[in-house]
Amino acid sequence: MLRIHEIIACFEAIAPSRLQESYDNSGLIVGDVNREVHRALLCLDSTEAVVDEAIAKGCDIIVAHHPIVFGGLKRFTGGDYVQRAVMKAIKNDIAIYACHTNLDNVLRSGVNERIAKQLGFAVSSVLRPAAALLMKLAVYVPNDHVDAVRDALFAAGAGSIGNYDECAFSTPGLGTFRPNALANPTLGVSGVREMVQEQRVEVLVPIWLKAQVGRAMVAAHPYEEVAHDWIALDNVSSEYGAGVLCKLPKPMSQLDFLQHIKLEMGVDVVKFTRCDVREVNTVAICGGAGSFLIGDAMRAGADAFITSDVKYHEFFDAEEKLLLCDIGHYESEKYTIDLFSDILSSKFPKFATIFAETITNPIDYLT
Repeated sequence: MLRIHEIIACFEAIAPSRLQESYDNSGLIVGDVNREVHRALLCLDSTEAVVDEAIAKGCDIIVAHHPIVFGGLKRFTGGDYVQRAVMKAIKNDIAIYACHTNLDNVLRSGVNERIAKQLGFAVSSVLRPAAALLMKLAVYVPNDHVDAVRDALFAAGAGSIGNYDECAFSTPGLGTFRPNALANPTLGVSGVREMVQEQRVEVLVPIWLKAQVGRAMVAAHPYEEVAHDWIALDNVSSEYGAGVLCKLPKPMSQLDFLQHIKLEMGVDVVKFTRCDVREVNTVAICGGAGSFLIGDAMRAGADAFITSDVKYHEFFDAEEKLLLCDIGHYESEKYTIDLFSDILSSKFPKFATIFAETITNPIDYLT
C-alpha cells in the first residue's frame, strides 16, 4: 500500500522543494497526501489529453515535470486548458504531482544529468552553483556523549560535503551552568555552578533539513536544555544549482557534435550559432529555457552549450565564441519521464509506472 506522501518524499529526497525557483509551483497540485495510489502516469505536461489517458489506463496519480498550474486560479469554468485539466482530474479522483525546477537544480539524478546520460557525456560540475543553501550547526556536548550526538546528526542528514559524508569538526572546552529550582539537570544540583568538559561539534546542514537535524540533536543530547547555534552561510554548493558542465570522452568536430545531438536526442532540428569553435571538448547543458546561462557557459570555458528557447538576439550573446545549440524545450526534457521511472522504481520496485503516450509538445516542424 503506497500513499501520495511517500511518492512526494521519494522525489524530495533527491530534489527538495526548497530548490525550486520562485516562479515555480512544484509539488502536489491536485490530491490528498494520505490517499493510497496504485499506478502512476509519467509525463512532461499534465494536459487535458494526459488526464484522459490516465483515466483510460486506470492511473490514480499523474507525475509531471511541468506544473499545470503556475499562478492562482480564480475560476473553474472550463475556460482554458488549465482549468479543464484540473477539473477533470478532480472529478475523476486523479492526483497531479509536479517535480520541476527543483529537479532541474540538482547535479546528480536531475534533469540535466539525464540529458548528459542520453548523449553519453559524464557530468563534472554544476554550471551556476547555488548559494545560501547551507547552515552550520554548532552544538556543545559533554565528552561522553559526543559520539552519540554526532552519529544522530549524521543519520539525520547533516555533515555532507560534495562526495563526502559524516564530516564534522570538534573543539574541546569547558562548559559551565547553574540549574535553578525548576530545572531537572542531568548533572549537578539546583543553585550550584557545574563545570563540565565538553566539545563544540560543528556540522553543515542543508536548510531543508534544519528541523529534522534539530530534532535528532535534541533527542540524542543528554541535557535538558541544549546549547547550540544555527549560522547561515553564503557558501556556494557543489551539488545544487543551474545547468551542468560535462567533459567529452574524446573531442568532436563541430559537425560531428551537432549530428550527435540530433541523433541521440531524437530531434528533427538543431538551431545553432556560428562560432570559431572547431573542436568540442567541454559542454554545458541546461534543459528547458537556459539562455540565462550563456554567460556562465562562456566563463566556464565551455565549447558548446545545449539548451532551448533561445531568442534571436540571445544568439548574438555567444559572440561567435560558443557553439550555442537550441534543440527545443520539449525535446530537451522529454527524457525526464525515464528519470521519473528510475527514481520511483529504485524506491518502489513493485509500484506500476506507465509512460504517457500523449505527445504534449505544442510545436510541430516541417522538415
